[in-house]
Amino acid sequence: MRSPVRPLPPNVGRWASRARWLRWLDALVAWLLVWAALALGLRTLTPAATAAAVVVGLAALVGPLRRRWRPLGALILLSVSRALRPGDRAWLVLPRHVEPVIVTARRRLRLVVARPDQGAEGMEVRRTRVLVVPPAG
Repeated sequence: MRSPVRPLPPNVGRWASRARWLRWLDALVAWLLVWAALALGLRTLTPAATAAAVVVGLAALVGPLRRRWRPLGALILLSVSRALRPGDRAWLVLPRHVEPVIVTARRRLRLVVARPDQGAEGMEVRRTRVLVVPPAG
């Protein structure tokens, strides 16, 4: 008989729903920066806003650029995972699912996490690109 599925802790569920909005905030920051740069060069606001939307839209089609551009999201992801230390339990929030992990090492902007059923191998993740949430708080 299978054990019942336990719900996610409330703060983990909140952060999982916010993760998608972080990407939209990063896109908004990109548009504002490109718009400001174009407005300074063109000296007009409306054509600069339109051109900025086109430039950011085209840049979003470039996968590596889209994955690396996270100015606001990176700061938020770092602040969420700042209290994690080796040996702590946490939740790894991925685009399709959330899974419990154990932090096995911490090196500046990187964490090595392992799933409890994974064994000795760990997975190294950047705290600026992946959301790792402590179970409480």
